[in-house]
Amino acid sequence: MVLVGVITASAYGLRHLPFFSALSPMISAIFVGMLFANTVGFSPEANAGLGIAGKKLLRLAVALLGLQLTFGQLASIGVTGLAVAAAALVLTFSFTVWMGRVLGIDRKLALLLAAGTSVCGASAIAGANAVAKADDEDVSYAVACITLFGTIAMFLYPLLQAILGLDPYEYGLWIGLSVHEVAQVVGAGFQGGEVAGQTAVVAKLARVMMLAPLVVGIAALAAIPADASLPRKGMQVIPTFIVGFLLLTMLNSSGLVPEQLRAPIVVVTPVLLTAAMGALGLGTNLSKLRRRGFRPLVVSGLATLFIATVGLGLVTLMK
Repeated sequence: MVLVGVITASAYGLRHLPFFSALSPMISAIFVGMLFANTVGFSPEANAGLGIAGKKLLRLAVALLGLQLTFGQLASIGVTGLAVAAAALVLTFSFTVWMGRVLGIDRKLALLLAAGTSVCGASAIAGANAVAKADDEDVSYAVACITLFGTIAMFLYPLLQAILGLDPYEYGLWIGLSVHEVAQVVGAGFQGGEVAGQTAVVAKLARVMMLAPLVVGIAALAAIPADASLPRKGMQVIPTFIVGFLLLTMLNSSGLVPEQLRAPIVVVTPVLLTAAMGALGLGTNLSKLRRRGFRPLVVSGLATLFIATVGLGLVTLMK
């Protein structure tokens, strides 16, 4: 646990360096953890603490995300905006899983790539893995893909606003619907102005809110054996941490949570997520990661292109 704490602190410290300042600490933590595990190494006795941080702490952090969201935030983009966000999410998730099957990549890795692309990057990968229970290498590979293509989108999409003829609201909605990480959405969205930035953040929050039903769906998919002749695994229909997420969102929306309690939890939650990702990075073996090959990277790239195209099409239809 001390090692995880050091990795977490390192990830936050990297925010003060060029390039790393554009990455969320969650992403930095998994890369720092991977670097440490595959160069310095650590005693097998540390695995018990890594299990606590990478699993139990992860589920707690995802549940606490509910205190950062309200149903009122979703109302600001209207029913049409919510419908568009849901359509982009479902279409992208389905496309990514299908492409994973076509290219023959592991089903759990495909689920992680689909969640990260269609919802909210590393946070969605973490939430999805809490029920998919993929290998640490799969999580690290998925985060690396999301980081790569999300960063490309953050710098490329603002250059396309004028070319595509999008006004600030349309541009912001497109960014919120198609860019992976929340930090990347903020970076790309506000380059189009204040209206574009605020719209992008709200649209992104709409996708984040859909993490709960998506995780329930992933739990169902993960319980279905790849070989249809095998029996289904036992599964909890709605994971406990997702119930917590929904309850906390409801409490936050009702205003029943005192700000003196909510504010420090909001500050601590990303730190817990960063620690969980650092633990997953420490559990990653680079030699196993290399054996995944380039096909998952291709799937992630195609999924990024797909959600950008679908998002733009849906925004255009709203005109």
